[in-house]
Amino acid sequence: MKKFIMYGAGNIGRGFIGQTFSNAGYKVGFIDINQEVISRLNQDKSYPVNVVTSEENKELIVQNVYGIDGKDVELVSNEIASCDMMATAIGVNVLKFIAKPIALGIKKRYENGGRTLDIIICENLIGADEFLKGLIKAELPELSDYIDNKVGFIEASIGRMVPVMTEEKKQGNPLRVYVEPYNVLPVDKNAFKGGIDKNVTNLYPFSPFNLFIQRKLFMHNMSHALCAYMGFLRDYEFIYETVADYDVKFVALRALMSSALAISKENGVEIEGLVMHADNLLYRFQNTALADTVARVGKDTKRKLSSSDRLIGALKLCEKHGVNALYLCIGIAGGLLFNPDGDESSAEVSNFVKINGVEKTLETYSDYTGKYVSVIKDVYNELKDGASLKDVIKMIEEINGKEIIV
Repeated sequence: MKKFIMYGAGNIGRGFIGQTFSNAGYKVGFIDINQEVISRLNQDKSYPVNVVTSEENKELIVQNVYGIDGKDVELVSNEIASCDMMATAIGVNVLKFIAKPIALGIKKRYENGGRTLDIIICENLIGADEFLKGLIKAELPELSDYIDNKVGFIEASIGRMVPVMTEEKKQGNPLRVYVEPYNVLPVDKNAFKGGIDKNVTNLYPFSPFNLFIQRKLFMHNMSHALCAYMGFLRDYEFIYETVADYDVKFVALRALMSSALAISKENGVEIEGLVMHADNLLYRFQNTALADTVARVGKDTKRKLSSSDRLIGALKLCEKHGVNALYLCIGIAGGLLFNPDGDESSAEVSNFVKINGVEKTLETYSDYTGKYVSVIKDVYNELKDGASLKDVIKMIEEINGKEIIV
């Protein structure tokens, strides 16, 4: 039986990637430092995945799995040295900490004959492939050529939504995870070094892959965050409540259309598929069974309003291609006001803008000084002073109506 190593036994690791490769006939080893999860994986050799919609809850059992203690670097490197393929779903900020054990595993592979290794990188980061490759090369400068030729760093677009699991949802099993039905895994076709396993039926190899990276970040992540920021201002707890609010849904859809047009122009593809994807996203956000919260989805605006991330990145892409980005400005302004309890990152941004103003905040946190600064400032002030979203939409429509369309 082939072996797949999943670095990260969190909700995406168990609820999407691990399940995908287990279903394809692999034995799946999960690396994590959560001892409760690792012990239970080794005890049960399986775990439940609940595929949920607003109408249905279907339990599936993922088989042939085991746990690997992430603190045992020697064990981790041995598992990587002997696997057929691996993936990471650990969080962008943690990649620097796992580069060394991955590098040790690669070194052992080299010493044992130099088999290829493909690493699927399931992180929300544009350029995640080169980022992880650079970290590993820094650990193994003597094997630079081998890494270039034999190690595939494969970007992936993680579209499946997996909520934070409450104790109630776990039903006494720390391994249980809820997921939505969507299970397509787009990956960079050109990055594989060892070939693509056609038995992994929901793997979707595509090239050039930049289209899917932008679609995930500037459509899925962007609209998700926008809904969270609008929901916070309207005192909603769950994302499905925000999308049921037609004012929020209208703003999200208009922002999605802007991103779709910019992505279409950037990649030279027809816009029809992107428009269909936008409609599908807003439908999926309404899944009440996921019960994803406004606070979780919007969390960490310091990162989510950064220069190339979901909202500012989409805005800049629109500017690059001359696409109207006015509705993205509403999302960005909402992000500047987002400040739920316990979110230190968002509190930092929210407090900074109160003291220093919108222009300075966008320059400092978003590296943005473009033509939409004044619009974001006006929307921010309106929202801060308690204006309704209908009034803000009216203001944006008036600005939009002054554009001369030939």
